[in-house]
Amino acid sequence: MISKKITPNFVYGLPKAELHVHLEGTLEPELKLALAKKNHINIGQETIEDIKATYNYDSLASFLDVYYSGMSVLQTESDFYTLAMEYFKRAKENNIRHVEAFFDPQAHLARGINFDTFINGYYRACQDAKALNVDAQLIMCFLRDMSAQSASEVLVMAQNHREKILGVGLDSDEHHNPPLKFICPFTNAIAQGYRTTMHADIDQVDSIDHIKQALEIINVERLDHGTNILEDKDLTNWVQKIHLGLTACPLSNKFISDEFKGNEILELLDQGVKISIHSDDPAYFGGYISDNYLALADNYDLSVEDIVDFAKNSFETSWISPVQKEMYLEEIYNYVENYFEH
Repeated sequence: MISKKITPNFVYGLPKAELHVHLEGTLEPELKLALAKKNHINIGQETIEDIKATYNYDSLASFLDVYYSGMSVLQTESDFYTLAMEYFKRAKENNIRHVEAFFDPQAHLARGINFDTFINGYYRACQDAKALNVDAQLIMCFLRDMSAQSASEVLVMAQNHREKILGVGLDSDEHHNPPLKFICPFTNAIAQGYRTTMHADIDQVDSIDHIKQALEIINVERLDHGTNILEDKDLTNWVQKIHLGLTACPLSNKFISDEFKGNEILELLDQGVKISIHSDDPAYFGGYISDNYLALADNYDLSVEDIVDFAKNSFETSWISPVQKEMYLEEIYNYVENYFEH
């Protein structure tokens, strides 16, 4: 009998969907420096080491300070295209077959960047990602530390680009910014046919109340992070019953909370919740999707079956057709069978 071991080769080759990655969070130091030079922007750092030295955060707020300041180098449509394509190349290396990637319009609009500039750059990259065998879609996130009115204005701006955007999300600083603050823009987005998800960041003030608002009132289709749901057994059971997906990002958890939240992730998996593993802001947290899988495997008692279940869940909770889901699940089955036969 062939022993099934979790190895980097197995994890990297395993077909996956990525449902929780911020395109702005894939801005690697090398590209940040290159774009700063191209666009004549003084970012206050001159070397890769200088940039990495700023990656010293111990909370969501301290991370966001670094994250938003780094976006200043993104100025032209080609900058946004290049950023997304660099990520899609890494997606191919990680055998990500389908990706639903976040982007933050307000972070760019506030800098004077036109909506057409970033959406056209990102969308063009999504189209070209097909040549890499990566199916890519976009999720437009509202910044929760900005006003609901601002979110509604962004939704209006997006109308001319409706076919380029699959869904809407909610991210940024959760403190004092509950989901209900955004019930109007989300209601309008749902009426316009957008798919919906929201961040429920780990260990926030009023975490359970925020999760209940997102799930029971706004009725989002997916929950990003969200492992605090375990504090409410009834909510956990309900999410399992309706097969609602949770997206977990171990490496970013470790930066913000000093732990991967692996015990919580595995408990949710054991309870039949459709939780999956993703990379969040990989350029800032030190690893892409396979690195997140491996971080869990290296630090917790995971089986090959657990790893495969995470991958299956990623496709099953994605916003693709049932036929596509079956196709990708078949890819996983064939990959695992062939891998352990040889």
